[in-house]
Formats: sequence, structure tokens, C-alpha cells
Amino acid sequence: MKLFRIFRSIQAKLILMVLMLILIAVQLIGVYFISTMKSSLIESFTSNLNYQANLLTNLTAPALSQQDKSGGALQEAGDELNALTGSLSSISGAEIQVLDASGRVLTTSKMTQPSIIGRKNTSLLVSRALQRIPDNEEEIIDDDNVRKKVIAKPVIAGGKVVGVVYITASMKDLYQTVERINRIFVSAILIALGLTALLGVLLAGTITAPIKALTRQVTEVAEGRFDQRVPVLGTDEIGQLSAAFNDMTDRLSEALALNEEEKEKLSSVLTNMNDGVLATDELGRVIITNRRAQTLLGSENWEGRTLSEALGVDKAPIAQTLEGKESWLLLRREVAEDEDEVIVRVTLTPIRRRDKGVAGAIAVLHDVTEAEKLEQSRREFVANVSHELRTPLTTIKSYAEALGDGAMEERELADRFVGVIRNETERMIRLVSDLLHLSRFDSRRLQLRREKTNMNDMLEEVVDRFSFQLRQKAITASVKVDAKLEPVWLDRDGIDQVLDNLVSNALKYTLDGGTIDLSAARTPAGLLSVVVIDTGIGIPKKDLERIFDRFYRVDKARSRNMGGTGLGLSIAREIVRAHGGAISLDSEVGVGTVVTVTLPIVQEGSEPA
Repeated sequence: MKLFRIFRSIQAKLILMVLMLILIAVQLIGVYFISTMKSSLIESFTSNLNYQANLLTNLTAPALSQQDKSGGALQEAGDELNALTGSLSSISGAEIQVLDASGRVLTTSKMTQPSIIGRKNTSLLVSRALQRIPDNEEEIIDDDNVRKKVIAKPVIAGGKVVGVVYITASMKDLYQTVERINRIFVSAILIALGLTALLGVLLAGTITAPIKALTRQVTEVAEGRFDQRVPVLGTDEIGQLSAAFNDMTDRLSEALALNEEEKEKLSSVLTNMNDGVLATDELGRVIITNRRAQTLLGSENWEGRTLSEALGVDKAPIAQTLEGKESWLLLRREVAEDEDEVIVRVTLTPIRRRDKGVAGAIAVLHDVTEAEKLEQSRREFVANVSHELRTPLTTIKSYAEALGDGAMEERELADRFVGVIRNETERMIRLVSDLLHLSRFDSRRLQLRREKTNMNDMLEEVVDRFSFQLRQKAITASVKVDAKLEPVWLDRDGIDQVLDNLVSNALKYTLDGGTIDLSAARTPAGLLSVVVIDTGIGIPKKDLERIFDRFYRVDKARSRNMGGTGLGLSIAREIVRAHGGAISLDSEVGVGTVVTVTLPIVQEGSEPA
């Protein structure tokens, strides 16, 4: 298996390819060369034998012609033929036979075979030669497995065939020469292949080494490591590839870093958004949520669940969004038993991907609870103002009509009606005045006129202004100011209005014989704290959050009968806020109420600390 894996490498394939190409080329060249050389040697060998045969026919023609005329074997002719065949045989090493016109052997170059003299040579070549066919030759393999060349040439004298020259030459040396050349050629091929393989290893290494380095770098990049670089060893194609890959690695690193940075930015934006965000895939399953969405939906893990389950709505609007239609929903969710419901506006927007249609949906959750509360407060404010104005106007209209109908003739009745009209008019004036105050606060047109104020004197004056009402209800009022508290700079009229409102409320809701305590001191934080404590009927816990809302009354019927407009605490809060302070109220039903006003201490000619 390891051997097969080796041949799968580019280096082994290159070496094997080069070796195969060289082997095929050398084989083709060798086959052509050896074949050509063999043909050339055989042709040269055959030409030499033909030359000898032609020479011998010319030399033996007179003797054979004389023998043919005499009709018998002449001793002189025989000796001459023996001498010629012996001399030629010693030169070429071939067996030469001279035959007469009948095909009998007259002489032979091999004296070891004298028994064949006088015998008839029945070879087909001899028969052809006797028929005056000039080219008669063939290759044979004798009993000793030796390849031989046989040539038979007719001897012509006086225009007729007088004999045949028959030559048999061994081709053993020729084929041994060819075999030696083959062995030399094979050895040369093996040496060339070995050198080529060694050179191929070296040359293939110059190609595969950069490729291996490039492969290692690709693995490093795939694992997220971009600090390594491929060595550039030249300006060839591999060097250009290495340089291009290094450049691609740098760009990929920069792109991934930028993508990671953008991802972090997006994650930070999603995490810190005031709106909740849920993203889904094309099947409507939630894949991304942010912290705000988890808070609004009351769960920390919605991923993998459907958007309709997360929002608690029907699947129809989600399906329409996944089909490419934008829509919005209004959800009302209960956060806790003792808290108000949360109103969430959900905007559904499809995610479109180029050439792929809708790839998901985005649900943006916007908390509109405060907006809804403000809208509700606006509606209640308009309704309350209308109601507060309509009641005195209706009373005034009724008594004015009564006066017009003749009640003026009765002095006592007329004075009572005029008194009612006057009271209702004053009530309307107070309401309009309070609304104008609030309008100035809302438009931030109120200018504070700060003056140096002694808090002890200020609180004593407040108590003095309500001394008559305090005596009527036998309520005890006390003032306690820290001796170390220095005079402070504040808008005297504004704070007087705040304290008058707080003391007035305390008087209204404190039963006869109760107490009202006013105190002022400097807090550890360096702020001025003014506290009004009464032993009144108190305020229920459910009403404490809205006690400073405009026109809000705990007991609407009794508050209206007492002449209140429901704007006093709202105006007090706005005045305190204008000073840069805060007002808070704590109460318990049947025990009493504590109102705390905290103001920054301002030095002369400076801003609040």
C-alpha cells in the first residue's frame, strides 16, 4: 500500500513520466538503429558474397566451358578450380562449391568433405541458377542451429549455362556483433535511465518542494494561522503562484480581521440596542437574539425555536413575512404580578438574499409602554381639564340663568348665587393659573429668582400662613431647623409655593388633633433636605407611583369637594426639578405621610453643585 501511495505523489509521477518518455524514445531510437545496422550488415555481408560469387563465376567460366566441350573432367581444370575455391574460401571463410551444367559438384572448398564431389546438388537455388536466374539467395539454419547465407550464381560461357557457383557462408559472427551491440545499447539505456531518474529526482524536487510548502501553508491557512509565508524561490510559474498565495493570505487575513471586527461591532450594537432584535432563517427558526429581546420576551434562549413561539402570536403574520411582506404587531405582556403590563411593537421585515429570494426574517421589538402611557396621560389630561372646567362653567351658567330669571329680585338669594358664581370663578382662575405654571415648566420658560433665604424663618412663615386652619382642626405644627444650617440661595416664591402645597395637603388629610412637623437640615452629601411629616390618613401603596401625575387624585370626590385641582403636587415637582432637586413621598394608610424635598445648596453667583 505504501508503494502505491508513493506513486500517487507528483514527484514520483514526474520521475516516472520522464523515465517512460526517455525509455520510449530510446527504445524507438534503438529499434530503428539496430534494425538499420542489422540490415546494413546483412546487406554488406550479402554484397560481399555476391561479389565473391560473381568473381568466381568469371574465373571458373573458362574452365567449365573447356570441361563442357571436352565432355569430361580435365585434371588441369580441376586443379585450377580447387585453387580458386581454396583461395576464396580462405579469404571469406565460406564454403564454396563449383557445379557443372548438370548440378554435380566438381570441387568444394572444404577438403574435409571430398565425398560430396561428383554428387548432384539438389538445392532449389541450384535448380534456379541452372535455369539462368541470376539472383538466388536465402538464409538457412543448419543442424548446429547456425544461421547461414546461401547464394547460387549461374556460370555462363558462350551464351549458355556451363555451371553453378554455390556459396554457403555462416552469419554467426554477424549476429554476434548485433547481439553485442544490443547488449551495449541496453546497458547504455539502463545507465541513461538511472542518471535520468537521479536527475529527475533533483529536478522534480525543485517543482514539488514549493508545492509541498504551498500545501503546508494551505493547511495552516485552513486552520486559521496566517503568520506563515510560502518561500518564493524564483520568478517562474511556481514562484508566481507562491507570491500570489502569500498575497492572498495577507488579503484573507485582513478580510477575516475586518469581518471579525464588523461582527464584534454588530454584536455590540445588537447587545446594547434599546430595541429587541430576533433574526430567523428561511424556515422561521430563531438564529439570533439580543439581550433586550430576551428581556422583553422573558426568556434567555429562543434560538432554535420558531418566531411565532417566541412572540406568542399566530403563525400567519410570520408566514407572510417569510413570503416577502412587511408587517407589524402590538404585543401586551405581563412582566410581573405587581407591575404594569409591557406594550411591545413588533416590526417584521423579510431578509432578502440576491438571486435566492427571502432567506429569513427580522423582528424588531420596540417597547412603547411609555409612549402608550404618555398618550393615555394626554387623553386623561384633556378629559380632566375638560371636566374641571365644565363643572364650574355649568354651575356658573345655571346660577346666572337663575339670576336672569328673577332671582336678582330676592336680595338674599341673589347674594348667595353671586357668592357661588364668585367661588366657581376663583376655582377656574386657580385651575388656569396652575395650568399656566405647568405650561411654563414644560416650555422651560420659568426663570428662577434666587435670593438668600433663612430656612428657619421661611418654615415659620409657612406655619403662620396656615395658623388659622391649624387652630380650627386643633393640629399641632412644629418647625425644626439644624442650627448649623446656613442661609441658602433659592427661589423663595417657588419653594414657598411648594411648601404651601405640601402643608395644605397635610392639613386636608390630617384628622383633628393630629400633628404636622416641618424640618430642614444639610445631608451628608451636602444637599438641603426639607421634610414635611403629618399624621394624616395616608396614601395607599398602589397610588404612590402616580401621586405626582397631573389631575391624579386618590379620592377624587373628596379632593374635588375640598377645592383641589389635582395639580398641586405636579407643580411642586416641577419647581423642585427646576432647582435641580428631587421630591419623594412615602406614606402608610392610617399612619401618615412623609414628603422629602432635596435641593442642591447654591452659593451666591454660582450654579448648583
